[in-house]
Amino acid sequence: MKRNGHQCGKQRYRCLICNHSFIRHQRQSTSLSDFKAFSSFILGNKNRLQTAHDAQLSRKTLSKIFWQFFTHPLTPTAVNQVFPLVRTEAWVLALDGTWLRRQGVIMIYWNHTAGQCIAWSWETGETYFALASGLTRVIHEMSDQLPDGVVSDWKGSIVANVERYISAVPHQRCLAHVKRDIERLLPRHSPYPATLALRSIGFSLLSVKSMQEKKNWQLHLKAWQMIYGSVLTERSIPEVPTKTRRKWWYTHSNVRRAFRILTKDQDHLFQFLEHTGLPSTNNGLEGINSDLKIKLRNHRGMKAQQQFQFVSWYLTFKKVKKPADLKRLWDIWKHWK
Repeated sequence: MKRNGHQCGKQRYRCLICNHSFIRHQRQSTSLSDFKAFSSFILGNKNRLQTAHDAQLSRKTLSKIFWQFFTHPLTPTAVNQVFPLVRTEAWVLALDGTWLRRQGVIMIYWNHTAGQCIAWSWETGETYFALASGLTRVIHEMSDQLPDGVVSDWKGSIVANVERYISAVPHQRCLAHVKRDIERLLPRHSPYPATLALRSIGFSLLSVKSMQEKKNWQLHLKAWQMIYGSVLTERSIPEVPTKTRRKWWYTHSNVRRAFRILTKDQDHLFQFLEHTGLPSTNNGLEGINSDLKIKLRNHRGMKAQQQFQFVSWYLTFKKVKKPADLKRLWDIWKHWK
């Protein structure tokens, strides 16, 4: 080995046998206090510069320390060994995904009954095979105990996997997601009475708490269809031929989509009325996702890979309830890396 010039102010070396060129990296030691600072950085609202100032370190030194934690996140299985999952006779599975700049999605699998995260994974998309792998992993983590219910946003791949692996359990469509879709499709200040009336019916879905209220809601939806049903089939024909082959299109396509959301698979909107313990929304998991999105926005300079590592540590540290728990995590991480 001999010296081989400099790059970016650092001495390079070259192997005389294979001609491999490299830079010597000084290994940065870490301690429990560094691990605590990293936990505060992940769960807190301070950026690296503020965290480095509090620790009386330079930002570069702090990044070197944190880099070792970022590159070696604990897997859900390892975390569940430190914090054993709460197992009850009946439990409900909630699952949802958080997208990272269209470069991938983080799937989170949540035990709604116990209020704890079971597992998470980074996938290129919410595909059938990715969710099949995640669902089988969740069932394995729960010692092959199938859930007594599922709550999801009703993505096609999720519905297909639930029907394949746990078809016997009730599958509730998250009403919070339904309301969000209605809000997106039907503007609040629309000039069309049909749009405003359907928006009001969609929002009132969250107020349904009994079978009688369900029947009343369905009657309101049928009344809307009788009054404004012609809007769903109204077509627009261009006066000037377009470059595409389309000769017509539905004038109120968003109204059609919103109406379809409220009518297709309607029984799955009200599964919570027939099964005790099954929630109507994914609000427990949505709270986690909402906080995650705020933190990722605050640290938006991170690349997708580091964002996933950030989320992994966030879900890990959320299980810490006391200082002794953090020490247990530190002990397993030292051997894990």
